[in-house]
Amino acid sequence: MTDTLTALWAELEQIAFPSLTALFADSDRLARTVSTLDLADGAIRFDWSKTHLCAEAQAVLTRIAEHQNFADKRRQLFAGEPINTTEGRAAEHTAERGSGSPASVVEAEALHERTRALVEAIHDGLFGEVRSLIHIGIGGSALGPALAIDALTRDSARVAVHVVSNIDGCALEAAFRRCDPATTMIALASKTFTTTETLVNAASALDWLRAGGVDDVYGRVIALTADPDRAVAWGVDETRVLPFAQSVGGRYSLWSSIGFPIALALGYDGFAQMLDGGAVIDRHFLETPLADNAVVRAAFADLIYAQALRCQTRAVFAYDERLALLPSYLQQLEMESNGKRVTAQGAPLTRPSAPVTWGGVGTDAQHAVFQLLHQGTHLIPVDFIAVKVPGHDLDPAHHQILLSNCFAQGAALMAGQASDDGARAYPGNRPSATILIDDLTPAALGALIAFHEQRTFVSAVLLGINPFDQFGVELGKAIAKKIESGGGAGFDASTEALLALAGIG
Repeated sequence: MTDTLTALWAELEQIAFPSLTALFADSDRLARTVSTLDLADGAIRFDWSKTHLCAEAQAVLTRIAEHQNFADKRRQLFAGEPINTTEGRAAEHTAERGSGSPASVVEAEALHERTRALVEAIHDGLFGEVRSLIHIGIGGSALGPALAIDALTRDSARVAVHVVSNIDGCALEAAFRRCDPATTMIALASKTFTTTETLVNAASALDWLRAGGVDDVYGRVIALTADPDRAVAWGVDETRVLPFAQSVGGRYSLWSSIGFPIALALGYDGFAQMLDGGAVIDRHFLETPLADNAVVRAAFADLIYAQALRCQTRAVFAYDERLALLPSYLQQLEMESNGKRVTAQGAPLTRPSAPVTWGGVGTDAQHAVFQLLHQGTHLIPVDFIAVKVPGHDLDPAHHQILLSNCFAQGAALMAGQASDDGARAYPGNRPSATILIDDLTPAALGALIAFHEQRTFVSAVLLGINPFDQFGVELGKAIAKKIESGGGAGFDASTEALLALAGIG
């Protein structure tokens, strides 16, 4: 880290951040910290007013962004240049949404049309009666589809999709119990088509089809991969392989053919609307000055808490049951991207990296963890995410109470409440941000996900790390494979004892 950059971070740390209530003495506070972005079918409001983002901090972070060549890094991302330096390739998930190098955008469009054709063929009955899809993947190959399907198709799926990621056979058996082999297809999602968990689950799924009387089991399989040749060698017919680019990372891949199960459940037009919603964020992020950029503003606030105030966690609470899987999705996006200990140049990272992302669903979480948020000794920035239009037809009181609780929590965290009884005193000055969505449409969900992708990228650039590799997951996997192959000797005494007790090795 250069002396200049070290000095800039020190300057951020030395800011005497005003209290949240003091910041609201500025009559222009909302205008400076709230952005509303219009979609084709509604809008999203990004309200960062209840954070400690002040003019002084924004000025310092803007200088850090300039020092880290943020504008050029952003350009490299959208131009399809090799911004993933450790692996020597681009990160082209934005091309899937129409913003990238012209060649990559054209390729993505062609692959999307291939996905559309297969989805529509299934819907039109060309594969026989298909009522269910078991989607087998792990990590980004499962989390993105699971989130979108749960959020958008709870009562309206064209085909019922069951996402299986865990190697624990209980997960696969649960999907089997909900499906009929005669009317079920299998999707195998693996970028390399070598993922152990996915291929073991796939073999068991084929056995289940055979036991259910299906003669041509491979005829029921769709492969979603960046290595089509390996999928064909495994046994999938080449007409049922949906490729995607090697430059699309796993946790950013739902925009590619990994989104096939979303399109199958929702209808391809709905999936296309997700892409359009993501593209709205991309254009805003690329074209809007830093001072007014909703994505940059969110990342700046994140950096204030993780870097200047040394908060070790960030909480996300979705006040909408349909977004129950969002905190888990964001855990992988943020912690796998920015949970690094070296810079993009391989030097030791001398600052905190990503905070721990965690969260839950309101109002359930209020009765579980909010005690600590309001009165605990940890300062934890919170994101609240809510939707104006309910996802049900019950008494409107349900939704009114839900939203009232969401907005009340943010107000209470900020204002606090004094009391002579310490057990009943609330310190206040605790930050939160609120994302309010008009309606949870495919476009809105696409915009919400893309917003968090780009927010994560901004933090990475200012910290000088590469958010597009994930070598930290490899060591444990390598050791597990060594054990599976019979080479599991020479571990510590605890591990040796556990292996012996489990009858492994």
